[in-house]
Amino acid sequence: MPLTCTDIETIERATLSAVAPERMEFLDHWLLPMDSGTVGRAHSAVPLHHRAHDPALIGNIARRYRRAGLKPVFRLPDVPAFAAWWPELAVRGFRREQPTLTQTGDLEGLLALAPHADGVSLDLRPDDGWMAMFLGEGLDPVDGASRSRSLSRADGMVFVSLREGGVTLACGAACFAGGWLSMHGLRTAARQRGRGLAGRMIRAMALEAQRRGLTRAFLQVDSTNQPALALYRRAGMSTAWSYAYWRTGESPGPSAAQVAAQLTRVNDV
Repeated sequence: MPLTCTDIETIERATLSAVAPERMEFLDHWLLPMDSGTVGRAHSAVPLHHRAHDPALIGNIARRYRRAGLKPVFRLPDVPAFAAWWPELAVRGFRREQPTLTQTGDLEGLLALAPHADGVSLDLRPDDGWMAMFLGEGLDPVDGASRSRSLSRADGMVFVSLREGGVTLACGAACFAGGWLSMHGLRTAARQRGRGLAGRMIRAMALEAQRRGLTRAFLQVDSTNQPALALYRRAGMSTAWSYAYWRTGESPGPSAAQVAAQLTRVNDV
């Protein structure tokens, strides 16, 4: 079923419950998380509904971030209601980056990914094995450390580990907020991929969500992460909306016409 305006708001509030910015401000149906770390969602302004917003808010929001000593960043859904924002942001030197999919689904699909959740534990604090996996090979250590700090601050968060013989082979985190299960930071050791370990972890998360009376789940995934997208398709997850970060940079951004053409293609998908 299509998401309601209330669904969109609860997803955005639950997202920020999970990434736990250092502080939060509010302005005209926008959340303005403020954070000095590397997690984009923790320091980018996001709307609470996908109806039209006055582009005049761009300057007001940017000033809030600059007063806090932070670069303004917008996390905007790729929906027609923001068509007036795209050229205005481009003129101000913002560039559209990091297209990401917000996907939603029912717990039944998550439970069907694996027949059992053997070896999976859900803990209130990350242990050394979880941290080693989360900050492991192939990940930027500064970014990983920032993400782990954000997750550790979150309310309603549990840390998921899959162990065999006392060794952590996969990890992730689940947050239960706003009536949703949200899943974050799933990692599997490179030599263990293809064994269905992520499915077992997701099943454990879904079982805990079910125990808490929840029925729905969401996640955010990079639009180019094909292995993850294939897994989530098998779980019955579908894209509710796409979004991108609008950031300023040293090099010149695309023209307003290029931005409009790019987002027209996005909305035709």
